[in-house]
Amino acid sequence: MGWSTRYAAISYLRSSLWIVPLVALVAEQAFIRLVFGLDAYLRWVPDTGLTAGGTTSAIDVIVNLSMSFIVFTFGSMLVAIQVASGQLTPRIIATTLLRDNRIRFTVGLFVFTMLFAQGTKTRFVNEVPPFAGTMVALLGIAIVAAFLYLIDYTARLLRPISIVRRLADGGIGVIESVYPEPAAMPPRPAPARPLPEGAGREVAYAGHSAVVLAVNLPALVAMARAAGGVIEFLPRVGDFVATGTPLFRLYEGAASIDDRRLRAQVAFGPERTIEQDSTFAFRVIVDVAIKALSKAINDPTTAVVAIDQLQRLLRTTGLRHLHDDTLVDAEGRLRLIFPTPDWTDFVQLSFSEIRLYGAENFQVARRLRAMIGDLAATLPDSRRPALDRELALLDATLVGRYALPEDLALAREPDTQGLGGAVPRAPGAPAQPRGNDTGQSDAAAGRIGYGHRRPVDDAAGGRR
Repeated sequence: MGWSTRYAAISYLRSSLWIVPLVALVAEQAFIRLVFGLDAYLRWVPDTGLTAGGTTSAIDVIVNLSMSFIVFTFGSMLVAIQVASGQLTPRIIATTLLRDNRIRFTVGLFVFTMLFAQGTKTRFVNEVPPFAGTMVALLGIAIVAAFLYLIDYTARLLRPISIVRRLADGGIGVIESVYPEPAAMPPRPAPARPLPEGAGREVAYAGHSAVVLAVNLPALVAMARAAGGVIEFLPRVGDFVATGTPLFRLYEGAASIDDRRLRAQVAFGPERTIEQDSTFAFRVIVDVAIKALSKAINDPTTAVVAIDQLQRLLRTTGLRHLHDDTLVDAEGRLRLIFPTPDWTDFVQLSFSEIRLYGAENFQVARRLRAMIGDLAATLPDSRRPALDRELALLDATLVGRYALPEDLALAREPDTQGLGGAVPRAPGAPAQPRGNDTGQSDAAAGRIGYGHRRPVDDAAGGRR
């Protein structure tokens, strides 16, 4: 089995709800044999106070409870998934709900208990073996407690704050894995081999149309090093590729590498996943925000909750070293060109659509400005140009959306709560960021109106 096949299989298993119940079926077969073997060995006779008929009836109740819990759980999950995907975004189904291990293991417990109780009932003639009957009773208590917990947990899980926070947690993990080095690291020396020039041999995608899920970078670097050449991967993770789309461009000795070996280092799937796609968490959270800002839903507070998590993601990204798309071998020689998003890509993805759809709402406009100010104050100065540009675009958008000067002034006040918690200002700071007489923003006029900016010491002891 190749790397891409293993990756696709693992990704599918992580997002499949039926895997754990299937494992529970197999585990029950082993467990029931162990319990009956211990029952015959221990000869334990506890005083339960139940007759043989009462014990049988109790087992029937547990079987019926297990079946009811399974039906109710799957039925309510289908309804919850439809409601959540309609109100938030369909992309949360595979990224959060189906990957939740608490839901999957709870359903697995229901299946395990139902099969064990039914198996126990079918294995005795006159009376239930005492140890097996006790295990059935304990499992019955466990599934009732698990069912009550699942109802409470699912209700909390489907709240917008829970969904976007889980997405942000996953996105931060991906950012830290894709960009493991801090932004304050010294600049890398240039690769010993310059970037290749001229046309190289291209390798096209030969499968059905799909999305690039992940790439086995260490294997590609090793293959390029062994061949004495350079491999360029043309699409980015998350890109859609059709049959015949160029995947690789091979230079020098790498041109001799077999096409099938190269394609086997790329995992494809029907839709984007979060494992190696550094912008996908941003994309899903932005989708949640703009869905909340639609006229049909009109829920700007949910959009503000999404912006809170985007701020977390942007701060984490801004503190990482976003490498220059070149990977080298142990000797420092260029072996792989692999395109990844840069800081401007992350900033534009986080701001542009929310600003377009939400600038006319006070909560969104004020929260976006507060986010820009906070990031400008806490990230290295090299991150500020992209933030300055977004502030200028926000101010220009506000001028076009608000006819009344009072509304415009209110919309320009940074507010971490959206509306009702304006950012505290430093002594002597203006009441709000001000534009010039022509409506030009402070950022465009060279006076960045972030609101309150607080100094933060970086790792080198300087000021950001």
